Amino acid sequence: MIIRFRPMRPKDVAGAVAILAEHPVVGPRYGNGIDQLQSAWLQLLGCEAFSGIVFEEINGGAVRLLAAAASVFADGDFVRDLKTPPFSWVGPELASRIANGRSPLLSDGDVALANSNGGLNLVLWHLCIDPRDTGRAEVRTQVSAAFFEAHRGFRLNELIALQATFLEEASWIMDGGGFFLNAADGSYASTMDKSAGEILAFPHIFGLTRELALTRMSWLGSLFHYEAPRIGFSRSEHKLLLSALRGGTDEDLSDELAISLSAVKKAWRSVYDRAVECLPELILSHDDSEDRRNGDRGKQKKQRLLAYLREHPEELRPHSRKARTESRSTRPFL
Repeated sequence: MIIRFRPMRPKDVAGAVAILAEHPVVGPRYGNGIDQLQSAWLQLLGCEAFSGIVFEEINGGAVRLLAAAASVFADGDFVRDLKTPPFSWVGPELASRIANGRSPLLSDGDVALANSNGGLNLVLWHLCIDPRDTGRAEVRTQVSAAFFEAHRGFRLNELIALQATFLEEASWIMDGGGFFLNAADGSYASTMDKSAGEILAFPHIFGLTRELALTRMSWLGSLFHYEAPRIGFSRSEHKLLLSALRGGTDEDLSDELAISLSAVKKAWRSVYDRAVECLPELILSHDDSEDRRNGDRGKQKKQRLLAYLREHPEELRPHSRKARTESRSTRPFL
């Protein structure tokens, strides 16, 4: 039995929405608006401002969808609306606005610009786990891993965290570094002024800003650690490298990216050329002639590059090449 996560695909959307619709807490928050969610997610797949993830359990030849998660990069007006009483349920509000042509999500170009200069507002739309699997430690482990894989490496300005779906979740968010938004004065507080039951029953906001992240070390706060990318891969190269990081062979990448095997090999050459130009010490070993004699030169280069990217996810995030060039000499910041 294996539990894995992967990016959401169009064929996953109906099953992911069904998990939310059947959830005893999330479903009632949507009511009749649950139909808007499916069309919204289908519309957003492939956009830089949307991240969708599904979690599967593989048992022999059977595959079962057991959880789904989604997050977005939204404009500042939407974040201010969320933080202005009376609060609303974030998921239904997002689905409704998108369905009615008032999407608060950033365009692909705006994501790149904000990620290079000023920062992004990350809104966690949903993490919904089949109630049968909520208490499973292995599911929680995969959820945590997926959360950080999806969101590390961005230049964040503010994070609007998940709205609680079970009693313990509110405390878990606070323990992880989130702050509770006080409706009376609009400020983030380190304590909750309501019981867990009251929080679960009514719309509420947990969040974290870059400034607050600096005040204490925390799980959520670590997402605000940022370094500017040094290489500057293209968007198509991002897709190739993200697929490779998930363990795909060149043949797998050819299928996943719908390009020929020769195009995959050509793309790798372009990736290496760009990396060598910016970080020659990363790609070229002290003795590449030995790699060549062993017939492993390409394999060694790929391993070195992927190892670097695992430690530097900012290299695979949308960016403005102009801003990257101007910031090469600047120091990393939090």
